[in-house]
Amino acid sequence: MNKNPMGQKRRVCVIGAGTAGLCALKNSLESGMDAVAYERGTEIGGTWIFSEDMPKNDYDEVHSSMYEGLRTNLPKEVMGYPDYAYDNDIEDSFITSHEVLNFLRSYAEHFKLGPHIKLQHEVIRVRPRLDDWEVYVWDHSTNTCDPVYYDFVYVCNGHYTEPDVPEVEGADLYEGKLMHSHLYRRADKFKDENVLIIGAGPSGMDITNHVRREAKHVYLSHHLATAPNTAFMGNVTQKPDVERLTKNGALFKDGSSECFDHVLFCTGYKYTFPCLSTDVGIQVIDNFVQPLWKHCININNPTMAFIGLPFNVIPTHIFDMQVRFTLAFFTGQRELPPREQMIAELEKEIGQRWDCGFYNRKKAHQMGERQFDYYNELARMAGIDNIKPVILKLMKDCGKKYIFELDTYRSNRYTIVDDENFLKNGKIAN
Repeated sequence: MNKNPMGQKRRVCVIGAGTAGLCALKNSLESGMDAVAYERGTEIGGTWIFSEDMPKNDYDEVHSSMYEGLRTNLPKEVMGYPDYAYDNDIEDSFITSHEVLNFLRSYAEHFKLGPHIKLQHEVIRVRPRLDDWEVYVWDHSTNTCDPVYYDFVYVCNGHYTEPDVPEVEGADLYEGKLMHSHLYRRADKFKDENVLIIGAGPSGMDITNHVRREAKHVYLSHHLATAPNTAFMGNVTQKPDVERLTKNGALFKDGSSECFDHVLFCTGYKYTFPCLSTDVGIQVIDNFVQPLWKHCININNPTMAFIGLPFNVIPTHIFDMQVRFTLAFFTGQRELPPREQMIAELEKEIGQRWDCGFYNRKKAHQMGERQFDYYNELARMAGIDNIKPVILKLMKDCGKKYIFELDTYRSNRYTIVDDENFLKNGKIAN
């Protein structure tokens, strides 16, 4: 067991009980820590909880981004944890948000996490002291707020709460309705109307496919180098970036113009950590969370870790791997390098990203093809198990399907055969 010099177990605070928070809690407990997860909602599951709540005012937050009819854009075979997979009784590979939520509940039940999760408990402030962390927790059920003290902190608050809405010239002149996908719930809201959707990432493409079934016409504005496949949709027209909005529509970069009733921004989210005090030593500049060592350990206060910042990755597996990586240092199995070395390694990676054309700070945590080197590095440095080759192969098979095969790819069914091989629609995949 991991104990401090006085013989007591080291205490771990986990902020959030979604996909990342649950595995941070589970792995911390298995490492001999005294761990607690604080969840401000009434149930576990984080972003996978469907809610029709809308903001009551400009300051109110909505924590769910789930919408009716959503199915995962990755197969369940890569969405399980390394030590807890989805039930084979679920035939489809691309599943509903409710099935994901049920899986997370079963994970928590299987590993007996319930007694270590405090629901309706919101962490409102975290600040470092000399040798530990002071964590103020607001108990919504009793409306009380008290400090609790921890040796380590895992920040697992997710990043689908604060919409990232770009500034568009003319937005104040536009007389239609503006909305971010964070508040999109049902396609029938757009019945028989013309809609502009800005952004063609996974959500933008999927929501376009939902909305076009109810809308009169959908204009999909994006700047992808290769145009996505929307031919099967019929009433969808692709447009370049918006130059400016007008009273009843928009002028686009190519000089064309269109009229529409709604603008739906599918433009992603901001990383926000409202509970962290300034002396935590973390800044977020254009979604670049810094300074972090290996995208997770707070260099200025290395007993704090952020789980789940990298994107274009295998989400659940990277959460679990980052937790196991950080625990190797938190439990003393591995020794952290000096601060100067961590800063130097961070600056070296930033330089490499800039050299590869990643000039946008918003891409500082983007992985894509880099993810496989990242997994290898974490495994090597911490002496932990890597992600199984079959998961990596399956992930590569699924890449960019939402852009080019949106109409068919969710009909594919995968079966993992062993650590190296998988079946795709009953046949061995190469």
